[in-house]
Amino acid sequence: MIMRLRTPVSLCLAAAAALLPVAAPAHAAPGCAPDGRRFPVTTRIHGGPDAYEAGGGYGTWYLDLTNTTDRTCTGIHPVVVLVDNKRALKPTQPRLDFYAAGRPHPVRFTATDEDELVGAFDDGLPGFTVGPGRTVSVKVRLALTSDTLTNEVTANAAVVQRHKDDGDWVGQSGDYRFRIDGAATRDPEDATRDPDETTPSQDGATPTGTASPGLDPGLPFVDELARTGLGTPAGTLAAIAVLLVTAGAVLLAVKPRKRG
Repeated sequence: MIMRLRTPVSLCLAAAAALLPVAAPAHAAPGCAPDGRRFPVTTRIHGGPDAYEAGGGYGTWYLDLTNTTDRTCTGIHPVVVLVDNKRALKPTQPRLDFYAAGRPHPVRFTATDEDELVGAFDDGLPGFTVGPGRTVSVKVRLALTSDTLTNEVTANAAVVQRHKDDGDWVGQSGDYRFRIDGAATRDPEDATRDPDETTPSQDGATPTGTASPGLDPGLPFVDELARTGLGTPAGTLAAIAVLLVTAGAVLLAVKPRKRG
C-alpha cells in the first residue's frame, strides 16, 4: 500500500512543494508499489558526526535509499526535516548539499509553522533512480553558519517519488541526532572542500548514486507511525506527511502556470 498524494499543496509543507521545478517528465514511470504494508524504499541516514561547529567546516553523512520492490524506482526525491530543540534554527543557517553525478547540489530550506525546517533534494534534477533490490547511497554534507546558536537537532528524511502531476510518499528514515557547538570564525565556504566538488562529473542529469547490497526492509510503516507517535521528531515528520495525504501533497510536481 502506498500513499497517493493528489490534492493541492497546503498545510505546513506547502512551501516545500515549490522547491521542485514546475516542469515534470513527459512520461512518468509507474509507482514503486510495495508488497504488503511496508514503505517500498527503505531509508537510512548514517555516518554523520555527533557535533557541528557553528561557522566551521562541513560534516559528511550518507542517505541510503534501498528499493525493496521488483521494479525500478525513478524520480526519487528525499526531503530532509530538521527539528531543533530551541526552535531557533533559521532556514539560511544550515548549508546542506547532496551529491549527484559527482558534484554537490544545494538544498533550500523552508520553515514550517512549527519552526521545523524542510528541504528537498532537487536543484532541478529529475530525482534518483534505484534499481530493484538495489541501494543508492547519497552523499550529503552539512555546515552551519557562524550565527547559529548552540542547539540540539534531529534530522529525518522522508522520500517522495515524483510523477507527472502527483507523488507517492515511499520512504522514511530514522533519527539522526547531532548538536551544534559554539561559533567559529570561519565560514563554511572557506572550509576544505570535498574532492568531488573540485572534479565534477559531466555525466547525465539523472543521478544514480552508488549501488550496494540491499538493507533490511524495516518496520511496516503503519506500525512505525504508531510506535513513534507525535512527540518525537520522527513523529512530527510522520504527522506532517499524514496531514498532507489528507489535505495536501508533499513535493508533488507543481502544474505549470498559464502564461498571460
